[in-house]
Amino acid sequence: MKKILKKMIIFSLITLLFISSAGATINIKNNKNITQQKDIYQDNEISKKNLNNDIDYKISVNIKEIRAYDTIDFFSDPDFYVLVFVNNVKYKSPCWKNQKYITEEWSTGTIDVPDDIDEVDIKIQLWDKNFLKDKLCDISSNVEYGYNDSQLDVELIYDLKSGHWRGDDFIYPYYISNLDKSGYGRLNGCDDNSIYENDRDCEIIFDITQNDPDGDGIPYWTEVNVFGTDPEVNDTGMDCDNDGVPIEWEYKWGHYFYYNYNNHEYESYWFYDPFVKEDHSNIDFDNDGLQNTEEYLTSKWGSDPFRKDIFLELNQMELGPDNQGGFVPELSKQLIQDPFRKHNIFLHIDDGCMGGGQKNITFDPQTTREELHQIYFEYFLQNDSDYWRRGIFHCAIIVYNCSSGSGFAFSTKVNDTRRLDSFLIGSKTNDNGPIYKYPIKNILKRKSLDPEYHRRISYASAMMHELGHTLGIFRSNTPGCDNPAAVFPREEWLKYLGYRSCMSYNNVFYLIDYSDGSRGKNDFNDWSTIDLTLFEKDL
Repeated sequence: MKKILKKMIIFSLITLLFISSAGATINIKNNKNITQQKDIYQDNEISKKNLNNDIDYKISVNIKEIRAYDTIDFFSDPDFYVLVFVNNVKYKSPCWKNQKYITEEWSTGTIDVPDDIDEVDIKIQLWDKNFLKDKLCDISSNVEYGYNDSQLDVELIYDLKSGHWRGDDFIYPYYISNLDKSGYGRLNGCDDNSIYENDRDCEIIFDITQNDPDGDGIPYWTEVNVFGTDPEVNDTGMDCDNDGVPIEWEYKWGHYFYYNYNNHEYESYWFYDPFVKEDHSNIDFDNDGLQNTEEYLTSKWGSDPFRKDIFLELNQMELGPDNQGGFVPELSKQLIQDPFRKHNIFLHIDDGCMGGGQKNITFDPQTTREELHQIYFEYFLQNDSDYWRRGIFHCAIIVYNCSSGSGFAFSTKVNDTRRLDSFLIGSKTNDNGPIYKYPIKNILKRKSLDPEYHRRISYASAMMHELGHTLGIFRSNTPGCDNPAAVFPREEWLKYLGYRSCMSYNNVFYLIDYSDGSRGKNDFNDWSTIDLTLFEKDL
């Protein structure tokens, strides 16, 4: 019996040794590429200098965009300015007067930070300038109690080694629905569940950068000590593992901080390795229909793999002989973005600004449905049935007048696959009827006497309605949607009065929002019905 037991113990030990060796072999194999890459530079004098921490660190905080969601001033648009504190030193932006949407970029400039520290404290505040007292606006996800400053601003800790930050804004790829839903480098005051409250909610899009000798966006320390690449050679576009995503994208989005309870410190964790192939063509953390390879293709326009994105291309008709045409007002493009971005669905609109190669559609006094599909192929697909934008961008076609209706979503068939990815808007309806038809009703519902403002509201609401169909909101799943009987004064008007959505015929052309289902019976939660992946699915 003892001999048998002895043999069993020896066999178990041998088995454990084999498993451990195999595990070690697998680990070495998985990290072979990055290990070999590091060996190339292990004797590099630049690396030795970096390991001695002899780097003159400089950082910049860059504000890219500001947006007001609530009424900040009652009689005008806000007069915004930004305060940035870097290690308690204040930097102040210019004041953008009477502007609700600001796309002019501002930077703190280059800030020299101590070279013997690893982390920099940063605070960002958004202010509205007033005659008597300036008001602090809400860009934080913290729950507010009496507008205390500490609940409205944003505090960050920037790590000089990794070039990433944590605090009130961060990357965390797991359980994203419960964490930073607004995305990395984006601050949203609505994140404290105050979407429908007027409490000075605003948005800021920002970035933090540091001096980088080779200009590839990957910090000196990370190149030497993590990736093993040359910090003085620009690696932009390098895809050593051939997984369809280059090193600079995997660097930016493949890192997060975790708290080590053993030593009570935050540590860097890299979950994308630029030298080990990952299945980026099938990874979609945020379930917005854009896989990582597509998030990379749209990254220069602000996509975020951990926050939902919608890309919409506008194809607009040139003006006719009497100024008829199909150009969407600039304000309409901003207005339609607001409700999506409040809900942390970032709507990107390409009217030619994103380099899609669009040209204006040749004017036609009346467009037929057959011509509509020709326009889709020529202007959206650029006469290429394999054009990369299909399955990434929704397509909006703006014409003067269409024989099939003034607005509708439609499916397209390419390479024997049919998808609901497009919609049409007729400018004739939106240009000629905003105020002059039913003027009292229009003035009361849009709360304005300005005909141009009425036109902007009309376009934005109509576009949001048709886009909603490509996102999966139909009468079949939402009885108040597209219901002609729910229009005042018809028989079901009172029944669906609580359905406050632009998907209702009673509200389209007036309301720029979907309903959240909070108004009781016969209201519907459009926001929870939305399927961002629908437009890329074959019908």
